[in-house]
Amino acid sequence: MKKDEPPLDFPDTLEGFEYAFNEKGQLRHIKTGEPFVFNYREDLHRWNQKRYEALGEIITKYVYELLEKDCNLKKISIPEGYGVIVLNPNENYIEVEKPKIHVQSSSDSSDEPAEKRERKDKVSKETKKRRDFYEKYRNPQREKEMMQLYIRENGSPEEHAIYVWDHFIAKSAAENVFFVAHSYGGLAFVELMIQREADVKNKVTAVALTDSVHNVWHQEAGKTIREWMRENCCNWVSSSEPLDTSVESMLPDCPRVSAGTDRHELTSWKSFPSIFKFFTEASEAKTSSLKPAVTRRSHRIKHEEL
Repeated sequence: MKKDEPPLDFPDTLEGFEYAFNEKGQLRHIKTGEPFVFNYREDLHRWNQKRYEALGEIITKYVYELLEKDCNLKKISIPEGYGVIVLNPNENYIEVEKPKIHVQSSSDSSDEPAEKRERKDKVSKETKKRRDFYEKYRNPQREKEMMQLYIRENGSPEEHAIYVWDHFIAKSAAENVFFVAHSYGGLAFVELMIQREADVKNKVTAVALTDSVHNVWHQEAGKTIREWMRENCCNWVSSSEPLDTSVESMLPDCPRVSAGTDRHELTSWKSFPSIFKFFTEASEAKTSSLKPAVTRRSHRIKHEEL
C-alpha cells in the first residue's frame, strides 16, 4: 500500500457506495445520477481496482437474490467447494452432498491412460500459473492473506464447463439448449465440444459467442467441430461497425459480426437483441429440420431493424 493510499475498508452495501439501480436496471450514483466511475481517485489504480471488486461482490450477491426471488431459480452448491450454479428446478432434480472444504491437488486417475493424465497435468499446471499471475497482479498481498482451495473437478473454467454439462445440462429434460459464452467462456465452450462432441451436437441448438478468445487451432478442434460451429455458432466481436456487420476472421470456425461496440465488456449487452433473434431462428430451423444460415446473418439483419 502506498503512503497516500486510503485504507481498503469499503462499504458492504450498495447504499454505502452511494449507488442504486434505477427503474431501467441501470447502476447510478444516488446523489449525482451519474454511471459508475472506475477512476474514483486519480493515480490510485490499485485502490480503484479494489473498490471496483468490492462493489462487484455486492452486485453479484444482489443479482443472485433477484434470480432466486424474481426468476424462481434455485441455487445449488457444487460438491466439495464454494462455487454455485443457478438453474431452473425441474423433475430432474439432482441430490447433491453438502459443500465441504477440501484441498485436493488432483483427482484419482489411476485408471486413465498415461497420455490423458499427462495432458490433464499439463493443463492443470498452466491454469495454476495463469491464476497465480492474475491474483498477484490483482492483489499483491493476496497470497499472504489466503491459500487457494481448488474445487474438485472445477479447478479451471474448462473443467467447470464440463462438470456443469455432465451433472446438470446433460441430465436435464430440455430439448433446446442455447449457450451465450463471453470472452474466456468461448474457449471453455470449445474445450467442452472437444471433450463431449457428440453429446453437445445432439443437445445444443445454437451458440452465441461474445468477443470470444477461443482459438480452434491452439485448442486442436477437429474438422467436424469446426464445421458444426460454422453452422450453429456466431461470434459477436468488439467493433466500431454497426451491430451485425460482418467482420473478417482468420479462423475457420464460425461467422464473426460486430457487437455494435468496441468495448469488450459491453459486447454481450449490446448484442442481446440480435442474439435472441439468432436463437429464435435456430429454434425454428430445428423444428422445420432446416439449418440456420448464420453465415448470411450480416446480409439479412440491418442495424436499424433492431
